[in-house]
Amino acid sequence: MEDTHAQLVSTDTVSPADAEAISHFENSLAGGKHWYIALLGAMGLWASASEHRDGRTSNYLIDNEAFDWLLLAERLCETVERPLPEDEKNALLFYGIPPLQLDSGEVKKLIGSKKYSQYLNYFYGITVEEGLQLAVQEEIDKERRLHGFRTRQDSTGETFQRIYSATRDSLLKAFRQEKGLPHLKSIGISELKEFTYWLFKHRLKHCEKARIASDTTKALRFLKKQWGQHGVFKVLATDMFPADAD
Repeated sequence: MEDTHAQLVSTDTVSPADAEAISHFENSLAGGKHWYIALLGAMGLWASASEHRDGRTSNYLIDNEAFDWLLLAERLCETVERPLPEDEKNALLFYGIPPLQLDSGEVKKLIGSKKYSQYLNYFYGITVEEGLQLAVQEEIDKERRLHGFRTRQDSTGETFQRIYSATRDSLLKAFRQEKGLPHLKSIGISELKEFTYWLFKHRLKHCEKARIASDTTKALRFLKKQWGQHGVFKVLATDMFPADAD
């Protein structure tokens, strides 16, 4: 598998395709396009999987497969000189709430089929995988309350055992060995996303199809419920959730 980090762009070197994406964003704004439509169009033109800028490494394409759209949105919004609606921009970058509700066909047309497929990899491989972990944690917490445990305890260990049939530490160690990463005591946001995507693929490889489908539905239902309660969407298209997630 191709190494995502091999496509790293330095602070002083922006590829022609990435420069074109930035110019497209600026020119579209100048031409009167809605800023979110202009942003998605620029995303479709962006080429670099990773970038090192201002002392920070950003991985826009995790494992060369999963497109982190909100991270790239933040990068592009920081680049343009023309001011963007502050409330709308913050709602998108902090809560994943887009200013326009677009369906998958509209989004695919704006960012391109390839990037849309990569976005689906991110949605199911990271967003939904995180949702599954939280849903199982919630189940464990409810079970403990029913058994009389009044103090909430960390359920991460049991969550990983139930989902992956292994401890979090052993899985993290295996992930880092496979990726050639250092075995640090802490884990950063970027590495956590990579680890979550690795867990998703690990689960697909080792679980039965019926269990995978059941877990996916459980995670989607959990996310839909949580996002509905808090007004957070974190999806590119309005029709991301299948009917069985209701």
